[in-house]
Amino acid sequence: MALTDEFGEELADFVRRVSELKAARSVPARELPTVLEAAIFELDHVAEQLWPAFQRMSDAGPSGIDSVDRQEQQLLKALFQRVPVPVVLVDRETVVRRMNFAATSFTGLRAGYATGRPLTGFLAHADRAAFRSQAAAVARGEGDRGLTVRLQQEPSVPVRATLTALRPSGEPRTAVLVVLQPVDEGSPSDSPGHSGDSGPGTPGRAVPSLSATTRHAELMDLVDAMTTALLGRPDGDRSAVLDRAAGVLHGRFADWVVADAGAGPGRLSRTAVLGPPGCGEEVAAVAAQDPAACPLVAEAVRGGSPALRVRPDDPDAFGHDASGAPVLVRADVTSLLCVPLLSGASGSVRGVVTLFRSGGRLAFSMAEAQAMDLMSRHIALRLSWSD
Repeated sequence: MALTDEFGEELADFVRRVSELKAARSVPARELPTVLEAAIFELDHVAEQLWPAFQRMSDAGPSGIDSVDRQEQQLLKALFQRVPVPVVLVDRETVVRRMNFAATSFTGLRAGYATGRPLTGFLAHADRAAFRSQAAAVARGEGDRGLTVRLQQEPSVPVRATLTALRPSGEPRTAVLVVLQPVDEGSPSDSPGHSGDSGPGTPGRAVPSLSATTRHAELMDLVDAMTTALLGRPDGDRSAVLDRAAGVLHGRFADWVVADAGAGPGRLSRTAVLGPPGCGEEVAAVAAQDPAACPLVAEAVRGGSPALRVRPDDPDAFGHDASGAPVLVRADVTSLLCVPLLSGASGSVRGVVTLFRSGGRLAFSMAEAQAMDLMSRHIALRLSWSD
């Protein structure tokens, strides 16, 4: 495997140098002899170094990846997954390559969801630049690093991240191994994922952190406020019901609330748009949109499933305003929830509520998405009374 790695690096360097020589063809004629001499040197390098190395690898056959090596790789993968310390393997851009079981439990992220996404996206905004810089330094071979960060889902709890360089076999680039550990601030319950004894007869019972309990209480208050708004005034048509629901969600839960009511089979009409203070022009532009031109809304109607997006990759996901500008870009959306209002009896979509968070506000969490899904069923039930 070492021979294969070395040959791959040499070949990649050769390809880069050939590209530079091709670009040098435009130099003045008096400098062409120097370029020609460099080209001849590269051809000699292929004949004397790369070709013999290729022949040695061909003669060796598949011995470099025999069953013993494969068994060793499987053992290392199993060890990585089972090690009791939260460990994440990222590249120099902090994109997650692998995440072990302890890391998924510690961060609350599914490995399948996190893989392929930058680890910095799951950190608090203030820590992202520093973490990205330290990871790049480690990947460059400047030594191990350590820093304190905060997870986006647990911003009140500091986490110690230790970074070290790692060269996976068969890969030309250095990766970064990140070990995550809670910072001991004198209270075991302040650490995310901590398990401890809560009393006799209950060994290993998880102790919830104060911040998690506070967030849960806030969500329950929001659900209670929504129920009160829906049941407190039994009169009103669909538009009035959606206006009241949007008023509860606006500000305390989302910076933007966009409510679309059903206007016939498969059709929607925009009923309510609430945005941040001072954004009257942007609010008017979103209100003038056709809901059918919003891909996320159309997908919610078609599939009947909610959508949670953090740092949306597609700026066109919520359509465009009259000037052609993407709504998500104009509203500076950092995370969104798009939830269909499903009738319990028929399963038909009675409307769609879309929530935006913008700027430096924390992204919607899975717990918040679950609470919004619960409220959407309450709103849909209330809409059925107005038919």
